[in-house]
Amino acid sequence: MVNEIIKRNGITFGVISGIISALVTTSIYAIDLNLFTSWWVGVLILTVYLIIGIVLLSKTKKELNGIFSFKDAFTTYFICAVVGILISTLFNIILFNVIDPAAKDTLRELTIKYTVSMMQKFGTPASAINEAIAKLKENDPYSVIELLKGSVFSIVFSSIFGLLMAAFFKSKPSSQE
Repeated sequence: MVNEIIKRNGITFGVISGIISALVTTSIYAIDLNLFTSWWVGVLILTVYLIIGIVLLSKTKKELNGIFSFKDAFTTYFICAVVGILISTLFNIILFNVIDPAAKDTLRELTIKYTVSMMQKFGTPASAINEAIAKLKENDPYSVIELLKGSVFSIVFSSIFGLLMAAFFKSKPSSQE
């Protein structure tokens, strides 16, 4: 049975991270779709999620009076990650498949331009660039199926990150204190 504090904090912070993700996506959508391909936006978003994870685990450890096993720390983070990813994915499905499906095509073209630009900077042969363009044109990363697949990948990545965070935030055994 999952401790109520762990469950409550995981869900609360998951909702917060999901809402933040939806707000960031909405802001980028409203300001400039080119920001979806900007590396610094990705770094900024990862930093925000890192901060959320640190605050979540610190708060939960404090509420558990410093007794925080690896399993409890990981469970707390995992609940938060899954809730946040599900909210974000649902929002993206609605935005790109119901509200503005045309934005998917614009984003695909922007992604192709960005990919070609990066490949050219690294001196990639034209044949490889053409092959990459063909694959990108076939793919619809904002379709419902692809967004759901992406959410599974995000949960796996978050789980790995959660293992690292849990190792850092777990309580030390009493013999080491």
